[in-house]
Amino acid sequence: MAEKSTKAKSGGSKSGGAKSNALQKPLQPSKELAAIVGDGPIARSEVVSKVWDYIKKNDLQNPENRREILADDKLEPVFGKKKVTMFEMNKYLNQHLK
Repeated sequence: MAEKSTKAKSGGSKSGGAKSNALQKPLQPSKELAAIVGDGPIARSEVVSKVWDYIKKNDLQNPENRREILADDKLEPVFGKKKVTMFEMNKYLNQHLK
């Protein structure tokens, strides 16, 4: 029986691979987002990574609540407001990718 469950798990990983391909598909960032990540097509996962690099480099996490990101002049047009949580961030980034 252990073999059957192993086969089922390996079959499930194939669909997981399809999901990672969607994350790797190059998308065009808006001009606002391009100011942070560059203007060429870029994978969604790479966008998130570059935005986090930018946030850390510019010390934009709220020191009192590290889950909050305090937008500077470049991030505010992307987020549409001065403060977002790390959990909201992807929602706003998706609006700037085509």
